[in-house]
Amino acid sequence: MTGPDPLDPRLPSPLHEVRDGRFERHGLRLLLKRDDLIHPDLVGNKWRKLAPNLAAADGRPLVTFGGAYSNHLRATAAAGRLLGLPTTGVVRGQELAGRPLNPSLARCAADGMRLHFVDRSTYRRKAEPEVLARILRAAGAEGAYVVPEGGSNAEAVRGCRALGAELRGHADVVAVACGTGGTLAGLAAGLAAGQRALGVPVLKGGFLEADVQALQERAFGARSGTWSLDDRFHCGGYARTTPELERFAQDFEQLHGLPVERLYVAKLLYGLAVLAREGAFARGTTIAAVVTGRPFPEPGTPAPEH
Repeated sequence: MTGPDPLDPRLPSPLHEVRDGRFERHGLRLLLKRDDLIHPDLVGNKWRKLAPNLAAADGRPLVTFGGAYSNHLRATAAAGRLLGLPTTGVVRGQELAGRPLNPSLARCAADGMRLHFVDRSTYRRKAEPEVLARILRAAGAEGAYVVPEGGSNAEAVRGCRALGAELRGHADVVAVACGTGGTLAGLAAGLAAGQRALGVPVLKGGFLEADVQALQERAFGARSGTWSLDDRFHCGGYARTTPELERFAQDFEQLHGLPVERLYVAKLLYGLAVLAREGAFARGTTIAAVVTGRPFPEPGTPAPEH
């Protein structure tokens, strides 16, 4: 007999309405899709992206990539601990090597992940086959199954399609914060005709539309679903906030009793409130916001990565 699956998820994730005057005064309903409750260690879209990659790895060690505060690195380390798989995290920023680990990387190390720091120039070129091979050799991870930064590849995108399917018939617009774009790519493909997906990038640069389309083409052969991006709400870049965003997040927490993760979820909810005020949604529209994570290690924003 085998024991319970340590990655067993809570699916479909809960969906509930919140009463918020910032939306109701414009004739809008706001639903929260609580993907943060799927699994205690692989939170939200991290479970949806990692589960198909873990199946593809078929028991091989895992190597993946991320910044110093990467949610994806933590989730991969947790998966390795739960499944008894060796994991290696390639971390952007050679200057971090030898320094005390921040709480996020300390969690990775506690879960058994071996950390390998690379300079930022090399990190930017990690998708080049020769550079990747050099990184894997230096990290002692040759032969490992490679999960890309953020977990976004064709397997992950196909896994996230189920998120859209769970929301069919429940909302007119489904919004999600975006890092590498994999969740949006799969979500949009899973929605029904007449629904649309909205991505709110948390990094600046304006490059994400091409990335999302490329992910969909690799996963499904073509662009799929109705989706768009609004890149005005990154607040200066990844892990950066503004006093206005912080005030909004604290108010939302107090009003609804929901701890708001700052790197992704706060920017998503703030962006939706601004769009509601701007009249971007017709009266009568139901909006579902995907809660993809929860605060770590506690509410607040870490120091910027860039």
